[in-house]
Amino acid sequence: MKFLSTFFSLLFLLGNTHPLLAQKLLSEGSVQYDISITSSKAEAPIANSFNGATLSVFFKPTASRTEMKSTLGSEATMFDSRLGKGFILKEYSGQKLMISMNAGNWSEKNRTYENLDFTVSDEIVKIRDYNCKKAIATLPDGKMFTVYFDPSITIVNKKYNNAFAQLPGLPVQYELESGNLTFRYTLSRLNYDAVPASKFEEPKSGYRVMTYEENQQLKRN
Repeated sequence: MKFLSTFFSLLFLLGNTHPLLAQKLLSEGSVQYDISITSSKAEAPIANSFNGATLSVFFKPTASRTEMKSTLGSEATMFDSRLGKGFILKEYSGQKLMISMNAGNWSEKNRTYENLDFTVSDEIVKIRDYNCKKAIATLPDGKMFTVYFDPSITIVNKKYNNAFAQLPGLPVQYELESGNLTFRYTLSRLNYDAVPASKFEEPKSGYRVMTYEENQQLKRN
């Protein structure tokens, strides 16, 4: 009897840990999103300039680099939560700018999407090759933020984007509004390969350098 009791206890434990074993962890690698834009007729020229735009994110357990590329130019943001610092690179119209950031700057930059509380639906939606659940959160300005995510894949670095820190899975499709433009991001590539350390290093030359505070002041002028 004791043997049977132990045997069934083991089966119970194994049965309860199976979902965890099936979970895929993205501790290092990259994802790429295709960006599509909808707009009012007046904003059509701006929307057309983003045709073919992509967003790529490169991960390590404590560091991330996000790159957005379009016909207008490119912008990259890197932050290392262990070191508490990062930078933003902007390249538009032949101008190259590097903005340094500390941990406080990073928090300020991402405050809009901090501590989002998602309500998750049990409905399964197929988006490309991913079986997704729908999650909805309310932003501070009252707008709804909808994300379709794959619950079988978890990103280890939760600090790469505050919008997804509380999301229980990999974001596959989501939308962001900016004025009269709506940006839709759809996952097009997932890669578990190691990312070179050089991807997270500051460029040594070629950029005009300023602090985050200086850049914010420039925007206000």
